[in-house]
Amino acid sequence: MGTPNEIRVAEAMQRLWNQYLPQIQERVAVLESAALAVTNHTLSDEACASASAAAHKLAGVLGTFGLEEGTLLARKAESIYNAGTSAVASQSEILRAIASGIRALVASKK
Repeated sequence: MGTPNEIRVAEAMQRLWNQYLPQIQERVAVLESAALAVTNHTLSDEACASASAAAHKLAGVLGTFGLEEGTLLARKAESIYNAGTSAVASQSEILRAIASGIRALVASKK
C-alpha cells in the first residue's frame, strides 16, 4: 500500500484532481473546439490564442497529476497553435487527434 505519508499525499492529489477536473475539462473543450474550427476553416486569431493558452496550461497540470503523455500532447498542440492561424490550417487532423487523446487520458484518470 504505502507509508502513511505516501497515502496522505495520494489522497491530497486525488482531492486536487477532483477540484481541478472541471477546469481541465474546459481546457480540453477549448482544444476540441479549436480543432473543429481548423477543420471547418473558421479558426479566428482569438480562438487560436485561446487554444494555445489552454494547451500551455494543460501541459503543466497534466504532468503534475502523472499524465505525462498528456503533457507531451498538450505541448505539441501549443506549438502548433503558436504558429498562428495560417500555419494551423494544414494541421486539423493532428489537432483533432491531440484533443481526443487528451480527452481520453483525462477520462481514464481515476
